[in-house]
Amino acid sequence: MTDRPDLSTLPSYKAPKRSLFSARKLALMASVVAGLGAATYGFSPSHNPADLFTTPAHAQVNNEVKKVQQPVGFADIVERVKPSVISVKVNIREKVAKDDSNNDDSPFQPGSPMERFFRRFGGPDGLPPGLRGGPRGGGVVTGQGSGFFISADGFAVTNNHVVDGADKVEVTTDDGKTYSAKVIGTDPRTDLALIKVEGGSNFQFAKLSDSKPRIGDWVLAVGNPFGLGGTVTAGIVSASGRDIGNGPYDDFIQIDAPVNKGNSGGPAFDVSGEVMGVNTAIYSPSGGSVGIAFSIPAQTVKSVVAQLKDKGAVSRGWIGVQIQPVTSDIADSLGMKKAEGALVAEPQANGPAAKAGIESGDVITSVNGEPVKDARELARTIGGLAPGNAVKLNVLHKGQDKTVNLTLGQLPNNLEAKADTDKSDKGNSSRGTDVPKLGLTVAPANSVAGAGKEGVVVTEVDPKSAAAERGFKEGDVILEVAGKSVGTAGEVRDAITAARNDSKNSVLMRVKSGGSSRFVAVPLAKG
Repeated sequence: MTDRPDLSTLPSYKAPKRSLFSARKLALMASVVAGLGAATYGFSPSHNPADLFTTPAHAQVNNEVKKVQQPVGFADIVERVKPSVISVKVNIREKVAKDDSNNDDSPFQPGSPMERFFRRFGGPDGLPPGLRGGPRGGGVVTGQGSGFFISADGFAVTNNHVVDGADKVEVTTDDGKTYSAKVIGTDPRTDLALIKVEGGSNFQFAKLSDSKPRIGDWVLAVGNPFGLGGTVTAGIVSASGRDIGNGPYDDFIQIDAPVNKGNSGGPAFDVSGEVMGVNTAIYSPSGGSVGIAFSIPAQTVKSVVAQLKDKGAVSRGWIGVQIQPVTSDIADSLGMKKAEGALVAEPQANGPAAKAGIESGDVITSVNGEPVKDARELARTIGGLAPGNAVKLNVLHKGQDKTVNLTLGQLPNNLEAKADTDKSDKGNSSRGTDVPKLGLTVAPANSVAGAGKEGVVVTEVDPKSAAAERGFKEGDVILEVAGKSVGTAGEVRDAITAARNDSKNSVLMRVKSGGSSRFVAVPLAKG
């Protein structure tokens, strides 16, 4: 129990006279209090409790607040854009299986267009239901995807992997009508395709956005998931500039609007009703939506579709270099303050870059005055320019900045370097000489059959060394160390010593592996 203050001791205090309340008065007060409680908590449906405490003006303000707080839906936007979205159905005649255990002619071989189609928007193991283990016999395989009109006369956009290899393409519009369509052109590198609907006109179409979406913007995905027809899902832009290993021009918008099998090729709309991207891939361990989908940006779609409509194919600029990212270790070994730009691993013979004097080890830092952030950005920038255009490249060459002017060539259809089939014959060489600071054992390349005449071949790699961590393996050929050509283990040691004397934390090596070369920055051991 706590002590109460004695108010009678205060100078200004006067004790009140004791008053008595009758039981009738107390009962009346109790009924009033109870009545207020009932008015607050037990009102009848015919009375608004706010009327007991607010004036009509306050009530009007409260109603306005309620109107503002109501969630805004997407119904008006959907009603406007949904008729521009189509369902795409394709028939692909499968080849007859020669051997159930090894069907080389199957269209579902790993890496094939159909296998990619069903892995992205089909079965989790890359095959449609009923074809697990490979197609059995001849027949027709049916696939489904989405698309959208971009003009009133029936031109529509979808994914390349939806229509690639199709013998027959049909589209179904939002009002349930079905039309035949033909493929105008495809671009596998961006996974885009342009088709033309036959037998119709005055189609409602969508506009490709001119602005770049911001992370956090609303997005609506409309398509044909699981063959259900026009379906709308909503979400936000989760990220931009995503590289998912699909190709050298990856620059995807990541969205969390649910995208499932059959949404491939469908549009992702912004709240203005314009197409911000074309849905092309999902990350899905289970085959269903987990809230990670990828869309091709509208700017890329515009550029590709314009060429497909004009020529049926896409021509890209080409400078003829094999490039790789500039890592922090590589930047340190080259004396660069920031790990930016694209490192030239090897210029291709007779390519525009080689003719202009660009060499291995050069770092391309800008194109036409625009900085190059990394190797992917260089590939996208050059690929977005037309062959024959003159470009100005800023290049870091042996520590010095220089400007190179060249004319773009046309990107060849196939730039895949074939692996060197020659194998190192270690029986024709001794174990080689150790480079203990790196964990490598090397021998002159000209002393090992099949290793070539230049550089030193790696004959042994310490599995616990920094070189092993950087991917060195037996048979690799080291061509240069710290910018100097090497042909013996002694020259390798000398180059390493010079780099250490220059206070470098790592040494840059140009390494040939198979039919291609790359630069590797290997940390230098102290001492």
